[in-house]
Amino acid sequence: MAESIPPASGQGVRSGRKKAGRKKGQRKSRAPRSNAGSSLPPRSAGKNRPPVNAGGGTVEQPGTPARVAEIPAQVQAAQTSDHQTPVPPINAPFRAAPFYRQAYAAIDLGTNNCRLLIARPSGEHFVVIDAFSRVVRLGEGLAQTGRLSDAAMDRALAALHVCADKLRKRNVHLARSVATEACRRATNGADFIQRVRDETGIRLNIITAQEEARLAVLGCHILLEQGSGPAMIFDIGGGSTEMVLVETGDTVPRILDWQSVPWGVVSLTESIGAIADRDDARAAAYAEMRRRVDEGFADFAVRVSPMRNAAQGEGRIRLLGTSGTVTTLASLHLELPQYDRRAVDGLVVPAESMRDISQRLSSMSPAQRIALPCIGRERADLVVAGCAILESILDIWPADRLGIADRGIREGILRSLMAAGTEPSRGPKRRTEAA
Repeated sequence: MAESIPPASGQGVRSGRKKAGRKKGQRKSRAPRSNAGSSLPPRSAGKNRPPVNAGGGTVEQPGTPARVAEIPAQVQAAQTSDHQTPVPPINAPFRAAPFYRQAYAAIDLGTNNCRLLIARPSGEHFVVIDAFSRVVRLGEGLAQTGRLSDAAMDRALAALHVCADKLRKRNVHLARSVATEACRRATNGADFIQRVRDETGIRLNIITAQEEARLAVLGCHILLEQGSGPAMIFDIGGGSTEMVLVETGDTVPRILDWQSVPWGVVSLTESIGAIADRDDARAAAYAEMRRRVDEGFADFAVRVSPMRNAAQGEGRIRLLGTSGTVTTLASLHLELPQYDRRAVDGLVVPAESMRDISQRLSSMSPAQRIALPCIGRERADLVVAGCAILESILDIWPADRLGIADRGIREGILRSLMAAGTEPSRGPKRRTEAA
């Protein structure tokens, strides 16, 4: 659900007072020209020179291996079959001015993280002017109770209050806020959505797994390695994992098939439960994780096998992943002392290296994983489930190289909003529109 955000206090709202009179010959005073606190980009935005943001904004562009692809007005819908609903087409290109001056926002409330991105259009890409991410573990305990716990909802609300403040301060014109698997599964998910709206003003929309897959593809597909034929894009989340088979050509991918399973790093970890601190117990738990994920993707693996075999035969099988799991493992592959998005987003790594790291992490004790850079205490108990999911994906689509994307649903939402080029609201009243 997209929502038009009213201007921040004192910005963009006309006063109802009459103009004060001026003495004859007296000049009208003018406020100094400045973009500080405004949603307007610098005057250089949209020209050949990249726009500069005084607040430290960056231009969201593909990494070195990526091909910059325009988004066409229409893309063929996915093939229809008894097991699959057609995936909606990817949206149209960004519209030209005046919409390039507006600030747009995307909030992705997942099972594990709450993420915000605020940006302005800039050519085929966009300038990131603000961002926020916090681990909230909204789905904590969901596997056992079927409900969102009070503590988890409080953590998520605290993060969403931060997001709401940023939306107001950045004078955001249009935002879309989505919730995913945790809210889809929880019996009190709808009540939580209403509470969020009452307390923060943010209108969260619980999206389907199908829409989640579409947005992930839209947000990261430009990082696919160059080539033709089928490719696989996947998103390992906190509560679910999506695999999307796409066909690439001269423009953007066409979605051929997709599958979502209710196994993410949180849900899979909690379904296994506590693991004894012994080598044999860790090995048994990891094998059970692999079995459950393999079972969930079994039908999908059969469906995509003809295209997988054809792609392997021609040596052009490609794979791209977006998730905290793949970015964390890529950081370990690079031996980074701390996470660096610039080094990871757009990286292509040998798939065997990712397998090797996955297997080593699965055999480590929690204390050993905590001590590793880029994992720490927050990810130590969840990364093993991510490794199990990744290995299952590599079995289904055995590419030699794995592309890494530190982008996904939020970027897909922003591209959708900017493509729609919705007119700004004319007053403080909120309104909703389809993104």
